[in-house]
Amino acid sequence: MKRLLRNTLRSSWVQRAAGFLAAEFLRLVWKTNKFSFDPVDVYDIVEPEMPVILAFWHGQHLMTPFIKQKDYRGAVLISKHRDGEFNALAAERLGISTVRGSGDHGGAFHRKGGVGAFKEMVRVLESGVNMALTADVPKRSRIAGLGIIMLARESGRPIMPFAMATSRFYQLNNWDHTTINLPFGRGALVGGEPMTVPPDADSAMMEELRQRLEATLNDATRRAYEAVGRPDGDRHA
Repeated sequence: MKRLLRNTLRSSWVQRAAGFLAAEFLRLVWKTNKFSFDPVDVYDIVEPEMPVILAFWHGQHLMTPFIKQKDYRGAVLISKHRDGEFNALAAERLGISTVRGSGDHGGAFHRKGGVGAFKEMVRVLESGVNMALTADVPKRSRIAGLGIIMLARESGRPIMPFAMATSRFYQLNNWDHTTINLPFGRGALVGGEPMTVPPDADSAMMEELRQRLEATLNDATRRAYEAVGRPDGDRHA
């Protein structure tokens, strides 16, 4: 029975339905929350630097498709695992193209398709499309990995760290405390200090920039929750 249920949940029609419902629910959340922006001219800062690498924390990612404004083009990295399929479908319905693979640059990098995904992300940026991805080391929430720093070094594009939060939400009790944003409240988009990685950055500089990205994302996340009056929402602070 459990196997039948698992196979049903992973079937293509269930995945498509879940992706459709998730996308439309998130659209409702975006339309019914009044968002503030910090800094107020955040788009004026980002636009001249495009294409950029958009960095955010896993678990705080559901509203990130809506950072796209006007005619911006964007892609997002999503796991190749079958459970990531409906996430990809939801993103595509919201106008975001996808790169499938792992951001893990540890021992499982090759096995999980990380090399192919990395090369594809570089190609995406070279084609003038913004690339979004979570900064966490897989299964280690709020610990930034070197993968995103490597991508910035290889592509020559700047990293734009940011966080989005809503005043109404539900948090799951999982490894990243996934936040389910809810409609009819307030929202905040907070941008952190942009980062560039020199093409000749050595391992010491890469580690320094990794730590800076981690601190910047934690600060942006804290400020986003404070902006919507929910400092308690940042449970990893």
